[in-house]
Amino acid sequence: MTTTSHLPEVSITPGEATGPTADAFAERLFASTLGTFDVLAVYLGDRLGWYRSLATGGSATPAELANRTFTDERYAQEWLEQQAVVGILTVTGEGENRRFTLPPGPAEVLTDADSLTYLAPLARMVLAPAAQLPALLEAYRSGGGVSWDELGADARESQADMNKPWFEQRLASALAAVPDVHEVLDRPGTRILDVGCGGGWSSIALAHAYPYAIVHGVDLDLPSVELARTNAEAAGVADRVRFEHSDGSALGAHEGSYDVAFAFECVHDMAQPVEVLRSVRQAVGPDGLVIVMDEAVADEFTAPGDEIEQLMYGYSLFICLPDGRSASPSEATGTVMRHSTLASYARRAGFAGADVLPTGDFGLFRFYRLH
Repeated sequence: MTTTSHLPEVSITPGEATGPTADAFAERLFASTLGTFDVLAVYLGDRLGWYRSLATGGSATPAELANRTFTDERYAQEWLEQQAVVGILTVTGEGENRRFTLPPGPAEVLTDADSLTYLAPLARMVLAPAAQLPALLEAYRSGGGVSWDELGADARESQADMNKPWFEQRLASALAAVPDVHEVLDRPGTRILDVGCGGGWSSIALAHAYPYAIVHGVDLDLPSVELARTNAEAAGVADRVRFEHSDGSALGAHEGSYDVAFAFECVHDMAQPVEVLRSVRQAVGPDGLVIVMDEAVADEFTAPGDEIEQLMYGYSLFICLPDGRSASPSEATGTVMRHSTLASYARRAGFAGADVLPTGDFGLFRFYRLH
């Protein structure tokens, strides 16, 4: 999966420092501004229920949309017109009789929470740190941080909602592609640890894929743990999946209690990943498996970088690096945790290293086994 914006191509001669012309860069910045307004408008449509109303209730005039969603008609009119002007909605009729329609393609991306292309929550992830820009400026000056808790429900729910379809639809097949991992998970009574479980969708997906397993999810963020418990109840797996509000570095007290441990998209956020990985190693014992899923960034820094690198550096600037530095001491990893960095953390935690697992396409993520 890639982002939809494309930067102007820049020809670089080896050994020569260069860049875009002033006109080219001005065009890029202008296009980025238009994209920013798109993201802000998507946030409104998502949080106010306007997209869902258009997807389920069909086309609407501004008055009808406002009435359906208990919102203000004048604001609904301006939003509908903007969405039509930028090409997200289609429009028929004139004046007060204009009807606005959400086509199937955008509807899937903006409202289908089970689709692998569901990206409406991305706007929430962008807006969460935007609301904390004064705190981020202070952190950049002082070397402090802005925690995940301070980013609030927008960030917490965005991550859970965007990862949910990937865990539900692709996690089982990804793990089945690694026979020795699948074999351990499929044993009756297998004990699985899910470190940094967030909203719990990874734990729930593991429970669905391996119905004889017992899953224990832990997370440092209490609202995420509460959300995970609600999700597990709704998914019908609360009898086999339990969630605990806990610091991952304390897991060593459960020495040898688990057969497999997972850390899904969380190691790069940890202030002290080495301590957590060391504790996880103790929790699974000498024969246990430890699997890390993290961002599929390049092995080496290269500039200009591709869209995945651009996206991950964006996350890092505004979310993951400030979150990691909100506690002290901190490794200050950031989102762009390359293979060599994870391997170094693993060795310091007592593992021999980290190998990439052949799990196939899993969006923006890569799986590693710590051995």
